[in-house]
Amino acid sequence: MKFNLGNLRIYIESNYEEMSKKAAYILSSQIRLYPQSVIGLATGGTPVGMYKELVRMHKEEDLDFSELTTFNLDEYYPISKDNPQSYYYYMMDNLFSHVNIDINRVHIPNGMAEDVKEECKNYEKMIRNAGGVSLQILGIGPNGHIGFNEPDTKLEPYTHLVELDEKTIEANSRYFNSMEEVPKQALSMGVKTIMSAKKLVLLASGKNKAEVIKEAIMGGITPEIPASFLQLHPDVTFILDAEAASQLLPLLK
Repeated sequence: MKFNLGNLRIYIESNYEEMSKKAAYILSSQIRLYPQSVIGLATGGTPVGMYKELVRMHKEEDLDFSELTTFNLDEYYPISKDNPQSYYYYMMDNLFSHVNIDINRVHIPNGMAEDVKEECKNYEKMIRNAGGVSLQILGIGPNGHIGFNEPDTKLEPYTHLVELDEKTIEANSRYFNSMEEVPKQALSMGVKTIMSAKKLVLLASGKNKAEVIKEAIMGGITPEIPASFLQLHPDVTFILDAEAASQLLPLLK
């Protein structure tokens, strides 16, 4: 199902696999039409299916990544590249090592940066020098965060160091041996950086995202739900599975 809600396009797919295929189709279309695109990438559990489908497209349908430039939304801090829980490791494992991307055009915040402010400043500069992000993939946390922009009374505009919310630490603990191992900080693009992308595509799956998806799309625009700011962007696509859309769908019909 597809719904148009002002500037928002909302695709509701039957399950996670179909949601992942739709996301991969949209991203692959961008790559085929504009091979030199600057793509913003997300991590976490939700995009894994999309990355698997993109790898399949590369191997079976000649999807070419060679001219792309990529910028990831975030990275834990402190964490080394070779840590299996780092987002650098995640991207290599799920996408980069399986396609013909130029690793010199891959950008992920340095989770071991000695000067955090300088790292954040340089990250913003690299995005600007690349001409800005053409299409940004987003996930959403159960608390409404995008990137690692956590609910607050105010939001940071640019790439910055974040103190992670307890709900985020709890949600991410499934990837670690214990809660204590989860980093308490991260480097993240800010909301203005995200909103500066020409196109935004947000993926969500599972019942635990249903309430926050409803609030992000139909609720008020508030820093308490950072994803609600996407309502202000001129070109946003939400791709949801049926469970994530379960509270939203009755309001759309």
